[in-house]
Amino acid sequence: METTSTPTILEKGLPSNVEAEQFVLGSVLLDESIFPQIAGTLEADDFILEKHRRIFQRMSDLAEKPERIEYLTLVNELEKHNQLQSVDGIAYIASLTEGLPRLKSIDSYVKIVKDKALLRQLIRASQNVISECVDSPEDVEDILATAETSIMKVGDAQLRTGLSSPREVIEGYSGGIQAFLDPSRRLQGLAGPFLKLEEMTTGMHGGELIILAARPAMGKTSLALNVAFHIAKDNGPDDPAKSVALFSLEMSKESLLTRILCAEARVDQHRFRGGFLNEDEKRRLRGGLHSIVGSKLFIDDSADTNVMEIAAKCRRLRSEHGLGLIVIDYLQLMASKGKVENRVQEISQFSRGLKLLAKDLDVPVLALSQLSRGPETRQGDHRPMLADLRESGSIEQDADRVMFIFREEVYKPDREDLHGLAELIIAKQRNGPTGRVKLAFINKFAKFENLADDVGGGGSGGGGMDDGDVPFDDD
Repeated sequence: METTSTPTILEKGLPSNVEAEQFVLGSVLLDESIFPQIAGTLEADDFILEKHRRIFQRMSDLAEKPERIEYLTLVNELEKHNQLQSVDGIAYIASLTEGLPRLKSIDSYVKIVKDKALLRQLIRASQNVISECVDSPEDVEDILATAETSIMKVGDAQLRTGLSSPREVIEGYSGGIQAFLDPSRRLQGLAGPFLKLEEMTTGMHGGELIILAARPAMGKTSLALNVAFHIAKDNGPDDPAKSVALFSLEMSKESLLTRILCAEARVDQHRFRGGFLNEDEKRRLRGGLHSIVGSKLFIDDSADTNVMEIAAKCRRLRSEHGLGLIVIDYLQLMASKGKVENRVQEISQFSRGLKLLAKDLDVPVLALSQLSRGPETRQGDHRPMLADLRESGSIEQDADRVMFIFREEVYKPDREDLHGLAELIIAKQRNGPTGRVKLAFINKFAKFENLADDVGGGGSGGGGMDDGDVPFDDD
């Protein structure tokens, strides 16, 4: 039986179009005004021939000085870098414009060069994966994460756009100019369950890094789970379920689901774990479980995950189920890929990596963070401040929004009037006001809710803890 095999890369050669590269470079020499347009799409490494890469780089140098990009200045710049002979001399530079017509647009030729470059990047990424598989077959999970990230990045590079004029921005806006001018018709961010918070923030928007920080036992994990599950479940035709990727670096999947289930069913967690449930509680648990199973919540409880692995898993989830929100609990428990000089630098890498992830995937990232002991050492007011962010000022710098949870009853347990009350402090917001949002915290359900006054005095929006509730350890 005869078998056929596709030609190898060595037999066929890497994808390229030398004529298109020559046309692009020659067009710049004929009309230097088009270089900014070309440089917004192409880089020197996008050219397959080394001499073309050097010519394009020297053109870039001239544009930055700024000097005119023409035959004589280009030759002079190449000579200054001792590269003229390596690009086949003056004769080759002159040949780039021979017989070349002046065209109003060379977009199609730029696209050809870029497409061939992307194909070569994909081939190189695939070859690296093959090498990893051969050299380190035991690190299968790391190889998979690296492979997914590297290949998806090649695809993302094709989607990036350059500078846009105001007209292009408005014409590309969903709903057109009327929607752009009318705030009520503008696209809103992901809406969580807390009404006053949504009024102040207009939701969580794609590309945003949102930091939720608190001291231990304040309830940051509970609040994050409340938000994540609200977005992952179907809340009606105007608020359908969206996929949420939840990365827990401390708690197991089972523990997280227990919290979510008890909060959704409004069942005391201690009674649930002890098995002392009445028929009404069992009925509510069955209903809550049905809601959880039908949600779009996806949980990963890998203890030593890093930004690269999170990115790979989220890209896969987005391709299979879509992606609305990423939640990470919590920042200080993330692992580094490689060595770092100190803890501050390590946390800085995490926060910067998560911000880039939010932008690349165009989804909000909600990352939980620990606070220093500053709030507890201060006299009088124990409310957290931005300076209390633990181990790195870059968290504040990278974040689009920083929120703190504060429950004064933790510091003043004898004050009955503080029982079941919480504050969500918006300490930083790039695109909105700062301030405080008052919430109810029902400790036995590990659940934050709107105060009754915020929902018109009805429903299950408010409520405090019953007498005798034991403070819930949420660290």
